[in-house]
Amino acid sequence: MSRTSPHIHLPSAEVSRRGLLKTAGGLTAALALGASASATTADAAPAAFTHPGMLHNAGDINRAKVRVAAGDDPWLSGWNRLTANSHSASTWTPNPQATIIRGGTGENYGILYNDIAAAYQNALRWKVGGTEANAECAAKILNAWSSTLATVTGNADRFLAAGIYGWEFANAAELMRDYDGFDLAAFQDMMVSVFYPLNDSFLTSHNDACITNYWANWDLCTMASVMAIGILCDDGAKYDQAVSYFKTGAGNGSIQHAVPFLYANVDGYDLGQWQEFGRDQGHTVMGMGQMGAICEMAWNQGDDLYSYDSRRFMKAAQYVAKYNLGDDVPFTTYTWGSGQTCTQQSQTVIGSGSRGQVRPVWAMLHFHYNRRLYLDDKYISAMYYSVAPEGGGGDYGSTSGGYDQLGFGTLMYAK
Repeated sequence: MSRTSPHIHLPSAEVSRRGLLKTAGGLTAALALGASASATTADAAPAAFTHPGMLHNAGDINRAKVRVAAGDDPWLSGWNRLTANSHSASTWTPNPQATIIRGGTGENYGILYNDIAAAYQNALRWKVGGTEANAECAAKILNAWSSTLATVTGNADRFLAAGIYGWEFANAAELMRDYDGFDLAAFQDMMVSVFYPLNDSFLTSHNDACITNYWANWDLCTMASVMAIGILCDDGAKYDQAVSYFKTGAGNGSIQHAVPFLYANVDGYDLGQWQEFGRDQGHTVMGMGQMGAICEMAWNQGDDLYSYDSRRFMKAAQYVAKYNLGDDVPFTTYTWGSGQTCTQQSQTVIGSGSRGQVRPVWAMLHFHYNRRLYLDDKYISAMYYSVAPEGGGGDYGSTSGGYDQLGFGTLMYAK
C-alpha cells in the first residue's frame, strides 16, 4: 500500500497503519485482525524513520510542486499566500540569541518564533518552487540558531516555548535535512540539548504542579516537540514517548483527558467536548492544531493516531468547528484540580471568548478525515472552507498566537 493512498477504514477496531503497511497482503491481514486488535497497545517506533516524515511527506511535497507548476487551485492560491508573506523572502536575516526567555523579565521569544516562521516558509518555497535562494536562506537561519542558542528559560511559560518552538523548529529542519548547506548534526544536537530536557521535564513532573493544573495545550505542544525531535534524530525512544503519552498519559494532553466528554448523534454527528472549551475558543482552536500536528507526524511514520479510540479526536474537532461556526453544542461542567494542592475548580459554561477566531489548523484535519478516509466531516469541512486558503506565521497578527502553528495547509494538504 502506498503511504499516500486512502487508508483502510476499519470502524470495529484500531489497527496500526504501519502494521498494515509492513504486512504482506495488508487487506487480508487487517480483516483478520478485526475485532481482536487492541486500541491500547502502544506501537514500537519504526525500524527506520521515513524522511521527510513530519508534517509533510514526499508525496505532499511532490503534489504541491506539480499542482503549483500547473497553476491549479486551490494549491496556487495557497502558494500565493506563502509567497506574499514577508517571512518567506529569501532576504530574511536571522537574529539568533544565546538565551530565549518566555515569561518573566526580559522576554525575547518573539525573535525566535519569527525566525522559525521564516525558516519554515523559505524551506517550503525551496521544496515546492525549487528556488536555491530560499534553501540558502532557510539553512542560514537554522545554522545560525544551532550555533548560538544555549538556553530556553523564563517562568513556567518556558515550557510552552520549548514545546511550541521545539516542534516547529524541528519541522523546518526536517524539510532541509537533505540540503548540503544545512548542518543537520549541529541542529539535532541543539534540539536534544536545549529543547528536549525541558520537554521531558514537563511531561514527567508538570512543573511540580497538580497533574491536571496545566491546560491540554501545554502537554500537546510538549508531546509534539518530543515526537518531532524523535523523528528528526531517528530516536525511537523519544518517538515512542510521545505516542505512549498521547494514548495513556496522565496529563491533559492525552486523548481521553483532552476530550473528556462524548456526545452521540447530535444532529446526526458524534461530538467530543475539548478540555479547554470552558476557557476560551482561541486556546481551544490552538489545540486542534497541536493535536493535529501530533497525529499528522505519527501518520507519516505509519501510526494512525487520528483514528485512535474510535476517532475521538475527530469528534472533538467536529465539536469545536460546529461551535465556532456559530452553532450550539452541548456542554458538561468540567472540574479539575489546580495548583500544587489540586484545589478544585469548575467551568460550568462554554468559554465564548475569541469565538470564530481564525487559525490555520483546519486543512490538515479536513483533508485527512474527508479525503484520505472519505468520512463525513461536515463541520470541519465548513470551517476549513470558511478560512481557506490558509496562510501561516505573519498572516494572523504579530503576537505569539499567530505563530502557534506553521500553517499553509491549503498548499500542502489539498487533495
